[in-house]
Amino acid sequence: MNLEAIIEFLSNVNFVYIYAAAFMIAYIENIFPPFPSDIIVAFCGYLAAIGRIDIFAAVLITSIGSTLGFMTMYQIGKIFGLKIVETGRLKFISLSSIRKIEAWFTKYGYWVVIGNRFLAGTRAVVSFFTGLSEINFTRTTLLSFFSALFWNTLIIAGGYFLGKNWRAIGGYLHKYTVAISIVLIIVVLIIIMKNFLKKRTKNV
Repeated sequence: MNLEAIIEFLSNVNFVYIYAAAFMIAYIENIFPPFPSDIIVAFCGYLAAIGRIDIFAAVLITSIGSTLGFMTMYQIGKIFGLKIVETGRLKFISLSSIRKIEAWFTKYGYWVVIGNRFLAGTRAVVSFFTGLSEINFTRTTLLSFFSALFWNTLIIAGGYFLGKNWRAIGGYLHKYTVAISIVLIIVVLIIIMKNFLKKRTKNV
């Protein structure tokens, strides 16, 4: 089902199905990215503006869905993460690299969890490696919920106040995604360069 079909479906069903669909879409996006969940969450804001659903219920339901999706990937990473790496299926990640990622997540993981909803395209990756690193389950759940709550509040409020122009959020999200992607690429390149120079210095 494509995006327009989902929007058409939500436009004509009982409010209970809208909530159920919003929950499932928020959940799935954390497991099978990329998925246009943010656009549909914004549409829920518009549906709240015209009285089809309650705005506070929409924020809560999408945030719970996002959190459960995040924690599902957390559990997958915790239970199967090392096994997947050891089988060699992730050829671009070595076991030694995993140990470094684990150490990094042990130190900074909770900050990454807080910011995960704002890191476009990396949500499933963050939750997987959070689980693989086995940082505290309860704290991770709470932080991922508040991260999702803040993000979904922004998106739904945008759809609510833009009304019939709610689709404009798609343009804003695209610009935001491009900007975040550029920043992430620059950060990764800086880290790679620092590691390269560090190794080179040691070998001299």
